[in-house]
Amino acid sequence: MRFGVVLQTDPPATRVIELAGAAENAGFDTVWTFDSPVLWQEPFVIYSRILEATQQVTVGTMVTNPRSRDWTVTASLFATLNDMFGNRTICGIGRGDSAVRVVGRKPTSLEEVTGAIRTIRALAEGRQVQVHGKEVRIPWIRDGHLAVWMAAYGPKALEVAAREADGLILQIADPFVIEWAIGRFHAAAAKAGRDPVSLSICVAAPAYAGDDLAHQRDQVRWFGGMVGNHVAELVSRYGQGSGTVPRELTAYIEQRQGYDYSHHGRSGNPDTEFVPDDIIDRFCILGPAEQHVAKLRRLQELGVGHFALYLMHDAQDATLAAYGAHVIPNLQGHSPANLPS
Repeated sequence: MRFGVVLQTDPPATRVIELAGAAENAGFDTVWTFDSPVLWQEPFVIYSRILEATQQVTVGTMVTNPRSRDWTVTASLFATLNDMFGNRTICGIGRGDSAVRVVGRKPTSLEEVTGAIRTIRALAEGRQVQVHGKEVRIPWIRDGHLAVWMAAYGPKALEVAAREADGLILQIADPFVIEWAIGRFHAAAAKAGRDPVSLSICVAAPAYAGDDLAHQRDQVRWFGGMVGNHVAELVSRYGQGSGTVPRELTAYIEQRQGYDYSHHGRSGNPDTEFVPDDIIDRFCILGPAEQHVAKLRRLQELGVGHFALYLMHDAQDATLAAYGAHVIPNLQGHSPANLPS
């Protein structure tokens, strides 16, 4: 299993760079950040400093979207970093949540995501592609490579990810939901004529190493609210009792009242009080280090090859240290790596 850490680009950027360096020293392979330019600082500016300050880690978006930037701009950003630092980026992409909703827009369609994946990857790798009705190629790219992983929950999004992306991002650590989603993903990949084993599967969720479970739950309860935004959209599309999406994923949002993005991804978010403890235990990874190892082994058995740890809580340094000393050594190297080299 490979490991990544997910950071918010809160100022000061020096702290983000410091955490990225600590993650590399602890054995993490990837440094991801949110990509919501109004709520946090511009990630691509900070990526250049992270890559300069580290030796091996890959940096990437968790996740970008097709609407905040023109696809040519996104491709050029990734390609520029790769040219400067040697193909050390990865593009995580989805329909969009906080980045678009906070400015009064809605997430994009799956058709737009499909187009964005194809266009951004082709341009970042120096290939010619049609953009806005014109054939376009970035002429200065040499030996460019960009893996694109797609974040998805619902059946149709899982099908798009299986057909178009190099990997799947599941923003949840619930083994039941993961098993359901991977089954759908692998079946769709096979139907599209792709080898499911060749596609990466990344689980992204908060992890907090320690002994005070009640405190840990309160620190990461925000995650249930964040996932709830996507689940609410699934319910509106497919219905609560349709059977298309498992109730293990949807039932908990019945008491959800709304969501203020000014608190997005932050401990103490008042819009996440509806999230019960059992959801936190299922969706996140809490407790002492040995419990993290046990749950991650279960996820590994289900086909997860990359775990991206959300580090939005009050024990950032201690959790990184626990993973470096106890978790990563027990799990790393047991499944194939599908990250860019």
